[in-house]
Amino acid sequence: MDKVINSYETLFIVNCENGEDAVKATVDKFTGLVAENGTVESVNEWGKRRLAYPIDDIPEGYYVVVNFKSEAEFPAELERLFNIDEAIMRSIVVKIDPKKVAAKEAAKPEATAEETAADAE
Repeated sequence: MDKVINSYETLFIVNCENGEDAVKATVDKFTGLVAENGTVESVNEWGKRRLAYPIDDIPEGYYVVVNFKSEAEFPAELERLFNIDEAIMRSIVVKIDPKKVAAKEAAKPEATAEETAADAE
């Protein structure tokens, strides 16, 4: 039987009070874990931002968004590992609707064709 590959997006907030090296190590740890168990499509590091409300009296966190494809079992394991790591303040993993993924991929060639036309002028 074929393995089911789904598209997911995860957002996690890293405690930035431990220093830049600790933040970078945590981000690398989890993006590497996703890369080992799936295919990373994009990693967007939003950086240090103010939280809507303090978590454990900490007003700021380092935000990271990762889009990836993996087997259906991996997101549950990823959530488990997020919950274990004390450097992760909050996290969420969301399955992306395949129809939206197909529509987004169909729109990409049009955008590049428009950019190419703009560059030619």
